This record gives sequence, C-alpha cells and structure tokens, in this order.
Amino acid sequence: MFRRIWSLVIKEFIHLRTDWWLPAFMLLGGAMELLLVGWATSRPITNLPMMVLDHDRSAASRALVISIQNTGTFQQVQYVDDMGAIEDGLQRGKINATLVIPPDYNDQLKAPTGTPTLMVILNGAESTPAIASLRAIQGVVQDLGQRVTIQRLKLSPDEFAGFDPSLRVWFNEALSEALYTTPAELGLMLEFTVLLFAALAFSRERELGTLEQLLVMPFSSLEIIIGKAIPVIIVGFVDFLLMLTMVHFAFGVPVRGSLPLLLILAFGYLLVELSKGMVVSVISRTQHQAFLLVLLIGMVDFMFTGYAAPVEGMPQVLQWFANFIPAHHWLTILRGILLKGAGLDVLWPNVLILAGLGAVIGTFSLLFVRKALD
Repeated sequence: MFRRIWSLVIKEFIHLRTDWWLPAFMLLGGAMELLLVGWATSRPITNLPMMVLDHDRSAASRALVISIQNTGTFQQVQYVDDMGAIEDGLQRGKINATLVIPPDYNDQLKAPTGTPTLMVILNGAESTPAIASLRAIQGVVQDLGQRVTIQRLKLSPDEFAGFDPSLRVWFNEALSEALYTTPAELGLMLEFTVLLFAALAFSRERELGTLEQLLVMPFSSLEIIIGKAIPVIIVGFVDFLLMLTMVHFAFGVPVRGSLPLLLILAFGYLLVELSKGMVVSVISRTQHQAFLLVLLIGMVDFMFTGYAAPVEGMPQVLQWFANFIPAHHWLTILRGILLKGAGLDVLWPNVLILAGLGAVIGTFSLLFVRKALD
C-alpha cells in the first residue's frame, strides 16, 4: 500500500514539474500579494493633494496652512482663487481635501468674543484618504482652538489642564494597520493556496483525459486520495512557512505565542481546507470550473472571517453562521498566537470548533470522493 501511495506522490510531483506554473503561482504569487499588502498597509497616508482658497490672506491664515502641511498628510498645497477650481478638482479626483478660509478669519481669531470658522470639503468618493485628511485637519484645528482659549482666558498652558485619559494599547502598541492586515492575509493565503491546489487534483486529470487511466490501475480509491493529498499538504505547509517567515522579518509581525502550537494548528486547518478542495475537484469537470468554485467559496469565507468587517457588527444570524466557517476560527487562532501570545487555555473554544468542523468536513469529503471515484 505504501509503495503504491509513494508512486502516486512521485507522479504528482512529476506533474508539478511539468506544470511548473501552478506551484510557482502558489508559492510566489501568495507571497508577493502578502508582501504588497503588508507594504501598502504599513505605510502612513501622506502626500495627499489639497487646495486652499484663502479669502483672508493674513499671517494667521498662512500659519494655519503651514500647520496643516506640517502634519505630513498633505503635499505642497495648491492655492486657488475661486470655488470653480475646487469643484473641478474634486470632480476630476485631483484633490482629496479643500480648505476655504473666510475673509474675516484673522479678525474673528483676534476678537475677544470672535468665532473663527473654516470650511473643509473632502472627497468622500475615496473614503480612506478622506478620513486621513479629516483627522489631520481636526488635530490642527483642535490644537489651535485650545491655544485661542488659553489666550482669551489669559492663562498659562500649564494652568489650563483638561481631561486627559491614560491610554494604553495592548498587542499593537503603535496601532499599525500592518499588524492587522498581514496576519489576516497570511491566513487567507493559506486557505486559497490549499483549496486551489486540491481543487485541481482530479479536475486536471479529468480535463487531460488521464483520470480513467488512473482509475483502472491497481490503486484503491483511498490510496488515490492519499497520493493526491500528500503533495498538496507539503506544498501548502511550505508556503505557510515561507509567508510566516516573510511577515515576521519584513513587517515585524511578532510570534508571541508558541510556534509549535501554531504549526500544529496550521497543519490541522490545512487538512480542513484540503477536504473542501477535494470535493470541489471531484464535482468540477474542468480546471476552469474548479477555479471558479474555489473563488466563490473563498469569497464567502472571506466575508465571515472578520477581515473586511467585524463579525460582531453583523446581524445575529450571520454571527451564528460565521461559527460554521473554518477560516473564521483559523484567523482568530492565528491572531491570538501571533499578536496576543495566547495558548490553548484561551483559544480552546476556537480549536474545538475547528476540530469539529474538520471532522465533519473531512468525513464527508472522504466518503463523497471515494464514492465518486468508485
């Protein structure tokens, strides 16, 4: 039995050497996407284009613009003379923010009872840059308002003490978005890699016309399944190790928990996705159909992982449904071990549910695939 399984494994690796694009795509494609996502999310938003319509043209208005520029969020601002240029810039997407300073800004700022106003227009069609612009401008205006208040009350800055909460951030002290996105991408890349590789196992044989030849050879259906699964497991696990190493050294994602525990649970999750991929492979008539089914399953899983939107913010029925998605528990486990240093004493509910789902999916997959092959 073991010799027959080994011969099937050798056959699969010969297939991979012939169709070299598949392992190359799986090993390098996922790593490159992870690298680009991590690089994009680890950098702060800077150099946003901005227009300023300054009706006041005073030293105070120029100081305000300089303060906004010093935040680093905006590049060299462009001064305009009318609202038409602003409307044109927003319509064409050339700017993300606009600051309109009224003609009495300096007078209102100096008056004891003055109420200086500013008009800020943001390009809401691009929400992420708009939010970054809003935060930068709000920070400058809040600081300016505090200084004006202190000046009008004729107090020293030390005497003007407001409510200042003590803020502590656990697990991601710098609130780096890369520490959120890269572990999630790592988990999803493992899913897509194993799912796609497994889905092409039998569909490729069927499309090439070699599945019938394989079935008439002296192999049992169980031996064929194991022989097809072992290369998927090896390539998928090597891909996971490659991506884990990359996110740790390239983006500083820590491994605060037990690395052996992470590898063991990653191997278990790999088997769950392998089972799903085998079912897809058997029911698919062509590799193209298998790829589309993997894309459909992957996108459904993606919506319930909590990566795009927190699962806790979804309707209750969708939160219940998310418990039946293995990727949801896998990302919770992955983030818990990498960022929080959590162990089985904390993660056991997710591990237990993932094991239960794996047992159900794996049993169904084995029975379904063996019946289809027999």
